[in-house]
Amino acid sequence: MDWQLDAGPRGDRTTALYQQIRAAVLDGRLRPGDRLPPTRELALLVRVSRGTVTAAYDRLTAEGFLEGRVGAGTFVAAGVRPARTRRAPSGAARPREAFRGPAPTAESGGYTADFTVGVPDPRLFPLPSWRRLVAAELRATRLPAGYADPAGHAGLRAAVARHLGLARGLRAGAEDVVVTNGAQQAFDLVGRVLIEPGAVVAVEEPGYPPVRRLWASLGARVQGVPVDAEGIVVERLPARARLVHVTPSHQFPLGAVLSARRRTALLEWAERRGAVIVEDDYDSEYRFADRPLEPLQARDAHGRVVYVGSFSKTLLPSLRLGFLVAPASLRPALVTARRLTDWHGDPVPQAALARFIDDGLLARHVRRTRNEYAARREALLRSLPWAPLPSAAGLHVAVLVEGAAEIAARAAARGVRVETLDRYCADAPLDGLALGVGLVEPHQIPREWRWSP
Repeated sequence: MDWQLDAGPRGDRTTALYQQIRAAVLDGRLRPGDRLPPTRELALLVRVSRGTVTAAYDRLTAEGFLEGRVGAGTFVAAGVRPARTRRAPSGAARPREAFRGPAPTAESGGYTADFTVGVPDPRLFPLPSWRRLVAAELRATRLPAGYADPAGHAGLRAAVARHLGLARGLRAGAEDVVVTNGAQQAFDLVGRVLIEPGAVVAVEEPGYPPVRRLWASLGARVQGVPVDAEGIVVERLPARARLVHVTPSHQFPLGAVLSARRRTALLEWAERRGAVIVEDDYDSEYRFADRPLEPLQARDAHGRVVYVGSFSKTLLPSLRLGFLVAPASLRPALVTARRLTDWHGDPVPQAALARFIDDGLLARHVRRTRNEYAARREALLRSLPWAPLPSAAGLHVAVLVEGAAEIAARAAARGVRVETLDRYCADAPLDGLALGVGLVEPHQIPREWRWSP
């Protein structure tokens, strides 16, 4: 065995040596009965203290990899067998159909211009302020001794309620808010509480694919409902639908705003049918013209609307901080569902976000980034050779254009990432592009789209 140790100048040498010996046993380079060098000899070979070798040997002995023999030395334990492979067995178990297919992976970068939809610029994130608030929470040593509240940090729920009341006109108190790991968990909780196997769930078409797949994975029969310039076409909602997912403030991905007439019609439809509306307000903070219409939740007189939002667009998706505002009739069930799935979220970033909101840092950050994204959006609109679909909000614009797939392929060949609209369609595909402005700066936006047909 070649005894070479590389733990770096300040690395944990005990752990490095432990891992090296353990790996050698598992891959068969050290076999049962093989004698290891005495601690003093091995310490000289790998240039560490004798205490480091002793500590590594003791750990491996405690875990059953090594055994000491009085007067003879240290040996690989007799019962240890080399691992046949470093990977788990392929297995005979098979997932349900809804979960078959390759596992999702993170998108790779490396583009000279990246028009990915729905991702904010991490360079604009106020990291020094966030680091300070998180550190303050850790120093305070107020972490709960047991499990925390499944509904979320009390201070954050109160801060979210105040923020939504001021920014969006929602009717909500702290008791109405449930903190989640992003909006996707909020949708999951709603589905667990409301969807029976075989139930009909209506979604916008085109729309947000992860929500459609989530409802289907819970056993729902998901039906797409067309959208037009006024948003979802209420007259086309399936009569048997008991759950409707909508993006009324900025339809995803086409950008329409659900008109006042349609909002009234949708609320009346839900009351007649005994249905629940999931209002996905995913990026209303970034509105660049006109005042937004009041949310459905603010007009809901019968407790039919669950309002869902997150901080993925304003801060960072990786923080996994979202929320839902639910009517009183659903709150106990939603909190129970949260407890059954992952018990509760991390109290430290939740407490830090509460301070971030209450200290005015969120409002300041949104103002600053809104101006930045408005400049990027304007630069993009000036550069496009196609007329965009009407939209006054959000971090992306959509255009209908023939040959969108070819345009995207040619763009990728030149290091520019663009998305086609058909990836958001489950029924009839749309020929067009969705172009995000979160990751591109104005100087990266092409002045001419030379790769367009």
